[in-house]
This record gives sequence, C-alpha cells and structure tokens, in this order.
Amino acid sequence: MSAPVGGFRTRRLLALTASAFVVLAAEPLYVLIDTAVVGHLGPTPLGGLGVGAALMTLILMIGTFVEYGTTGRAARWFGAGRRDLAVGEGVQASWLAVGLGLLVVALGEALADPLTAALAGGNHDVRVAALGWFRIAVLGVPGVLLVLAGNGWMRGVQETRTPVAIVLLANGLSAVASPILVYPLHLGLNGSAIANVAAQVVGSALFLRALHRAAARELRPSWPVLREQVRVGRDLILRNAGFQVAFLSAAAVAARMGTAQIAAHQIGLQLWEFSALVLDSFAIAAQSLVGAALGGADREQALRTAWQVARYGLWAGLCFAAIVAAGWGLIPAAFTSSAAVRHQAHIYWPWFVGMLPFGGVVFALDGVLIGAGDVAFLRTITLVAAIGVFAPLNVASLAWHWGIGGVWAGLTAFILVRFAGMMLRTRSGRWAVVGPSTGARFV
Repeated sequence: MSAPVGGFRTRRLLALTASAFVVLAAEPLYVLIDTAVVGHLGPTPLGGLGVGAALMTLILMIGTFVEYGTTGRAARWFGAGRRDLAVGEGVQASWLAVGLGLLVVALGEALADPLTAALAGGNHDVRVAALGWFRIAVLGVPGVLLVLAGNGWMRGVQETRTPVAIVLLANGLSAVASPILVYPLHLGLNGSAIANVAAQVVGSALFLRALHRAAARELRPSWPVLREQVRVGRDLILRNAGFQVAFLSAAAVAARMGTAQIAAHQIGLQLWEFSALVLDSFAIAAQSLVGAALGGADREQALRTAWQVARYGLWAGLCFAAIVAAGWGLIPAAFTSSAAVRHQAHIYWPWFVGMLPFGGVVFALDGVLIGAGDVAFLRTITLVAAIGVFAPLNVASLAWHWGIGGVWAGLTAFILVRFAGMMLRTRSGRWAVVGPSTGARFV
C-alpha cells in the first residue's frame, strides 16, 4: 500500500500547488492589464497608479496572516477529522478580516493625503492622481482580507477548485470593467479604482457564500480563537517586515548608485517576483499537507512531506536558475535597450542565478513551518537575516562602492542565512508537534 499512498500524497501536493499558482498569478496578471489600460491615459495617471498601488501593497501586508495563519490552523483540524472546526477557523478569520478591514479603511481615508504626498514626493499632479485613486481603492480592503481568509480556510480543507473559480471570476470581471469605466464612461484613473473595488466585492461575497454553506454550526465570533489568530498574525507581520527591510532598502541603495543601477535592479526584482509565484505555490501546498498530517497525529508523514516539498522547491529553483543563466544576454536585452543598464544587470546576474536554488528550498520550508505553526521561529530567522546580515552588507555596498553586485550579494546572504536556519530547524523536527491545534481551540 505504500506506493499508492505516496502517489496520492504527491497528487494532492501537485493539485494544491497548481491551485495556489493560479490564485497567486491572477492578481499580478490583473495588475498588468490595469496598468496597460491606465498607461494610455498618460504619464501622470500612470504615476498616480504606481504611487497608490505601492501604498496599498504596504497596507495589505497585514493580510498575510489572515490567509497563511488560517491555512495552517484549519489544516490541523481537517487532519484530525474535524472539518467543522476547520471551517470554524475560516469563520473567525473572516470576522478578523472585516474588523481589520474597516479599521484600515478609516485610517486610510484619514491619512490618505499625507501618505500619498510622502510617496509622490514633490510631484503635485501625481500626488493628486494617486490621492483620488487611493481614496476609492482603500474601500476594497475589507473585501481583499475576506478573499485572503477564504483562500486560507479552503486550502486548509484542501479545497482546490472553488478558490480558483472565485478569484478568476472576480479578477476577470474587473479586467473587463476597467477599460469600460476608464474610457467610454470617462472616469479616467478613478475608473480603475472602482473596477478594483468591484472585484473585491464580488470575490468576498462569493467566499462568504461558500463559508456560509460550509459552516453548518456556529457563525458567531469566538474570542479565544481570534486571540490565537492575532498572536500568529503578529509573528507573520514581523516576518513580512523583515522582507520589506531587505527589498525596499535594496532598492533605496541601488537608486543612490545611479539611474542605470536602479533600472537594472528593477529588472532583477521583477524576475525574482515572477519566480516567487511558482516557488510560493509549493509553500502554500506544504502549509495544507503538513498541517493536516500533524493534526492527524501522523508525525512521520509531516516529516516526509517536508522533505518532499523541499526537493520540489530545489528542483524548481534549479530550473529557474538554468533559465536565468542561459538568458544572461537575452533577458536583460528584452527589458531595456540601454547598454549601461544591461551592463549593470550582468554584474549582479551570477548572484541572481546562485540564489535561486536556495530560494526554492527556503520558500518550500517556509510553507512547512507555517503549516506546523512554527511562526515564531520564522519571525526570528527572517529578522536576523534582514537586520543582522543583509542591512550591514547593503549599507557597506554603498559606503565602500561595491556597486549593484554588493546589493545582490547582500540579498543572496539574506536567502542563505534563512536557508541554513530553516534547514537546521526542519532537520531537528522540533516543529513537528502533533495534535489538532497548537493554541486556542475553536469552542
């Protein structure tokens, strides 16, 4: 029976990975379409969209724990044979999403003017455009968080089709509505924001409908579970802050080195984010499978799944590395005609290629440890890598004129420190705590 069981586990892993990839890719594809639509309005609206979208990205950093934290906790109950309590985690996450979303809307509207002014700098026209877009777009934050919560609990119960259908439908409707609102209805940049909010309303309504159907019993808030979800969220937000320190400060240092350096850095960053779509898909699958195995008191299966996902992450990282290495000349040329920018890209290219295989393993084990609820360790190792290793190297690359290669050496070190820490942690097995919940239970 071992071969069929192993085959089934692999099929579930690949099914969850494919579902996660489609959901992850839908939003960037919509953003690309929306950017193309707005781009034809001129540079000022496009700049306003860039500023407003950057601000929304920073705000929505809080949404990660509503999604990832819920997946791990719901998966444990699902593995323990308590699907009702797994769905209950989704109910509580949805209450949390609504509360946080309304708070963000209130703060966003109150602080919209100074926030957009800070990001737009001295460009008055871009600031005005960004302000109008952001005031509308921020109204969709509760919907965004509800969609994330819905994805979280559905992954926890290993439901792969419904999230894909909902996300594709919502983003598809928005992609169709955006050009209509922007051009024939003459709403301009604000039409883009309205289409964005409409997508979140449709998506959140469909996820709430699915939640209402699945939750056969309690729909009221459960304060013990909410407190535990907030605790997990605190650690995940601090972990995300470590990422922001690394990647935002890298961009800031590259910008101070020169125009060619920041342009080349942007090419590498976009390629890294694209590769992260696939690599993060394995992590999301790991969250669900590892959580379910531990919830079902099958520690050995959780350990096997951890190393299986790590191997898939390694192979995916190696594939990306081979493609990037082979495209040393062609890929930068596809993004820019500037010889100076291509030269700067070639300087950091070996670092970029070298970090991809390690990044594949890091993404995979990230999902393993989140699924196991070991978020405090993830918080610590990420902050150590970002503040204790990357930040000094990043500053040194500017002070000692190491150039863009120094920045990417720092980013590679950031990945390697996390790789070493997470490999040791996974090998120790201390994260593999069995039982339906590592904290407060749904009551």
